Amino acid sequence: MTVLNGEDEVVGLCRDLIRIDSTNAGDNSGPGERAAAEYVAGKLAEVGLEPKILESDSRRANVIARIEGEDPSRGALLLHGHLDVVPFDAGDWTRHPLSGEVADGCVWGRGAVDMKDMDAMILAVVRQRLSQGRRPPRDVVLAFTADEEAGGEYGAQWLADKHGDLFEGCTEAIGEVGGFSVSVDEARRLYLIEAAEKGIAWMRLTATGRAGHGSMLNSENAVTELAEAVGRIGRHEWPVRLTRTVRTFLEETSRALEIEFDPEDAEKTVAKLGPLARMIGATLRNTANPTMLQSGYKANVIPQTATAHVDGRFLPGYEEEFFATIDELLGPNVTREFVYHDIAVETGFEGSLVRAMTDSLLAEDPGALAVPYTLSGGTDLKAFSRLGIRGFGFAPLKLPADLDFSGMFHGIDERVPVDSLRFGVRVLDRFLDAC
Repeated sequence: MTVLNGEDEVVGLCRDLIRIDSTNAGDNSGPGERAAAEYVAGKLAEVGLEPKILESDSRRANVIARIEGEDPSRGALLLHGHLDVVPFDAGDWTRHPLSGEVADGCVWGRGAVDMKDMDAMILAVVRQRLSQGRRPPRDVVLAFTADEEAGGEYGAQWLADKHGDLFEGCTEAIGEVGGFSVSVDEARRLYLIEAAEKGIAWMRLTATGRAGHGSMLNSENAVTELAEAVGRIGRHEWPVRLTRTVRTFLEETSRALEIEFDPEDAEKTVAKLGPLARMIGATLRNTANPTMLQSGYKANVIPQTATAHVDGRFLPGYEEEFFATIDELLGPNVTREFVYHDIAVETGFEGSLVRAMTDSLLAEDPGALAVPYTLSGGTDLKAFSRLGIRGFGFAPLKLPADLDFSGMFHGIDERVPVDSLRFGVRVLDRFLDAC
């Protein structure tokens, strides 16, 4: 077998994956992940693995493979990444989102940060190690999933429900949205490792009233009832709730920035984080944002019903408080039902896996400080946690100080620096040796 170099391969792997259209609009109408899954499976098979492609529906494909470790008695490690990406409007982009173009030192395209970059780094590291005959200390399970961008019904959730045996022995996992750097100064960088995720409550609100002519008096107007409920929810000021992970992040960040952390004014610290404040600020409290409204069919007809959608996110440990508040804000004449509901997760930032992540970062960047943070969104980790797997977000990238990395998730002109991909390969290689 030809000996491969992951640093040399990773850019090409990332470009290839971006060029495969795997957009997911959430209605099961897109191209699916089958083509991307076949590409991944082929790259794994080239280095001696026997990957399985599992379709949950037509074109909705997942790839699973297991690497035997030196000590099979130890708990296995899961490396997971999703193959789908959110849709795009190519006219808004500087470079076509399916081009995988390399320009200005970056690989451009949809999925460059969410999360075909990590998929490529996993592939590059695995291919390098297996071509060199290097087995990991313990079993490693690889999962490249479908449908993460729509909640994982055809991906991680389906795998956990229908094929849980493929993850037998897995005790820990790493996945997306963590391990990226935020510069403190020229010599120091924070590396944010996801240790918690907010729960998800996508809700449909419905108000029912009395239909009638638009010119007449109507005290049971469904549109009015709904609009008032949506206004109350959208304007509600949720109280700050400092969870264990959020408090640790703010304490560590304050020390690094050499500012005083006041637990009674956490937003003051967050305000000093620049563009990252958008992501971190949402983890100080529960949130609920109205996103859709629908009612009526003619200007002079008062409709009988009106509906709205709300994107709710609740902190670990605060789900009960979240729904009690939502129900109070709804009022007596508006009901709610779930479009999608999933758990919050949180784990402590300690143990051998955390040490392996920290040490591997420090070996490649002596100015690194690994800190835990809470993700305001959600990942496939929620599904895998139901199998008893403790997980973190760790897709290591050393980033330029002026790159608005968090702003490119689901944004336009998504791109990842070439040097960051190569850095990630080196860190992941060290991590697999240490874990």
